[in-house]
Amino acid sequence: MFCPECGSTDKEMVGDVCIDCFLKEFQMIEMPKNIEVEICSHCNSKFEEGKWIDEFIPEEEIIYRALERNIKIADEVSNEIINLEIDQIKGTIASCFVEVTGEVHGVQIDETHDVQVKIKKTVCPTCSKMQSGYYETVVQFRADKREIKPEEYTKADEIVERTLIKQSSSDKLAYCPQIAKLKEGYDYYIGSFKSGKKVAEALKEEFGGVIKESPRLISEDKSTGKGLYRIWISIRIPEFEIDDFIRYEDKIMQVKSISKNSLVGIDISTHKKHNIPMKNMEGIELVKKAEDVEIATIISKSPQFIQILDPIDYSTVDIDMKEEFADYNVGGEVKLIRIDNNIYLLS
Repeated sequence: MFCPECGSTDKEMVGDVCIDCFLKEFQMIEMPKNIEVEICSHCNSKFEEGKWIDEFIPEEEIIYRALERNIKIADEVSNEIINLEIDQIKGTIASCFVEVTGEVHGVQIDETHDVQVKIKKTVCPTCSKMQSGYYETVVQFRADKREIKPEEYTKADEIVERTLIKQSSSDKLAYCPQIAKLKEGYDYYIGSFKSGKKVAEALKEEFGGVIKESPRLISEDKSTGKGLYRIWISIRIPEFEIDDFIRYEDKIMQVKSISKNSLVGIDISTHKKHNIPMKNMEGIELVKKAEDVEIATIISKSPQFIQILDPIDYSTVDIDMKEEFADYNVGGEVKLIRIDNNIYLLS
C-alpha cells in the first residue's frame, strides 16, 4: 500500500499511514503538564474525587500517586515500563519526569514527559473540626447514690486515654478536647460518636453499671434539612463496691466481683454464689459497706452452735453452726456483719 505521508510502499501500514509516520506523531501516554494536589497540612490526607482519602502518608508518596493517577496509556502500547522521578521540590512545586518504555506494533520506543505537581496546602474537614474543639459525644461518668472516689476518677481518666489512643488508628476524631469536672461526675467530650461509645463500654467493663444514650438536637443541616444531633452517653456505676453488702430479691449478699454485665454475690445466710445481671441494678439495694464488718472472738463451739462475744456490749451470741464454720477454733477471731438487727458470720 501507498503511504500518503512519505510515499513509502514497502513498510507496515498502521491504518492509512506507514509505521514510521504513525510513530512520529504517536504518544504512548497522555498526561497533563501541570497537576494540582490538595493535601491537608496537618494529617497529609489528600482531596481526590470529591473526598478526603489516604491519611498520614508522606508528601513524596502523594506526588507519586498523583502522577500515577493522571497517566493514560494508549491501547496500542504493550510491555510498558513506567519510571516516575521527582527531580526537585521547590516550595509547593515538584518538578517531575515520567519515562516510558514500551512496544507499539512490535517497535520498541522510549518517551519522556516533564510534569509539574503543585501541592496546595489546606486543612481537611476533620482536622478543622479538631482545631475548633468539635465533639459529637459527651460521656458522662456518674455513680449511683454516692460520690465518685478520687482513685476512681484517676482510673477513669486512664481508661479514656487508653481507649482513644487505640481508636486513633482508625478514627481521626478519637480525641477528647475537654473534660468538664462537675460535682456529680466528669463529662468527657469525645470527637466522634463511634469512639465515644467505645469509651463508655470500656468504663463499663472496668466499673460495671448501666449505659444510657440521649441524643440532643443541636442544629439543622441547611443543605439536607436533616437535624444534627449530639449524643450524651451516661455511664452510671453502681452505688455498691466489691465486699459491700446488698439486698436483691430478699437475699442479702456480699459482692465478690463486678463486671460489665453482671456481679457475683455470696448469700451470707446460705453462703451460696449468685450471679445478678447488671441490667437489674435498679433492684439492688446497698445495705452495708465493707467497712461496717466487725471482728468478734469465738468463746465456745458445739455441733449445734458457735458462740461469740459481741464486740459492742460483750454479751454472748449463739450462731447456728454451719459447715463453713467447722474449722473455726475457740479463742480465734471471726468477721461478722449486723443487718436488720441480725448478726451474720462471714466465711
